Amino acid sequence: MVMGRAKNSGETAGEIKGRLIVVEGLDGSGKSTQAHLLYEWLSGMGYKVFFSEWNSSQIVKGATRKGKKRQALTPTTFSLIHATDFADRYERQILPMLKAGYIVICDRFIFTAFARDSVRGCGLDWLKKIYGFARLPDITFFYKLPLDTAVGRILQGRPQLKFFEAGMDLGLSDDIVESFKIFQGRVLESYLKMAKPYNFTVMDATKDVHTQQEAARKIVESKIDLAPFRKRVTI
Repeated sequence: MVMGRAKNSGETAGEIKGRLIVVEGLDGSGKSTQAHLLYEWLSGMGYKVFFSEWNSSQIVKGATRKGKKRQALTPTTFSLIHATDFADRYERQILPMLKAGYIVICDRFIFTAFARDSVRGCGLDWLKKIYGFARLPDITFFYKLPLDTAVGRILQGRPQLKFFEAGMDLGLSDDIVESFKIFQGRVLESYLKMAKPYNFTVMDATKDVHTQQEAARKIVESKIDLAPFRKRVTI
């Protein structure tokens, strides 16, 4: 059963005029590229659209950076910091834009927390309660890519892996690359378990960027009536 949309975030029935599109996937899946292309397409077509990305709240970013640098975050603390970041963006950006009648595109959403934090040992039921204020997306794209391919892309593009992104806090391996592979594998398993309950639209991330984007646009057009979101031209 899919979790219902929360009612405790200042949201009332009929108040939300906008639509929420979420893009999820492993690091290296190309999901961020697809999210930005969707935003550029909708914006270029003259639709009211807003973009938000994970872990980008200016209020929380400083604390997150310090905690990661000192490697002083427990799994619960790590989870709560990201939840605080998300809550700030949700209340200040995402929800107001949805109420204003915008299409909001999110590069990562609550499912990122569900996947990563549950792998770190946080209970999924607890995580659902923590993020219970957030409404569920109208469309959730999940860019599925074989683990080895995703990991290979990241290792090619990064001079050095970061401590937490590699799951080194979990003691999976003394080797940071091996730890990264194990951690990402577990995150992928967690995502795949959510795909059906949360009605993910699973995208083949092995295809070329253009083909993926064309498929995503067709899905958006089929699931969302875009006409009400066109900007009014004033003379």
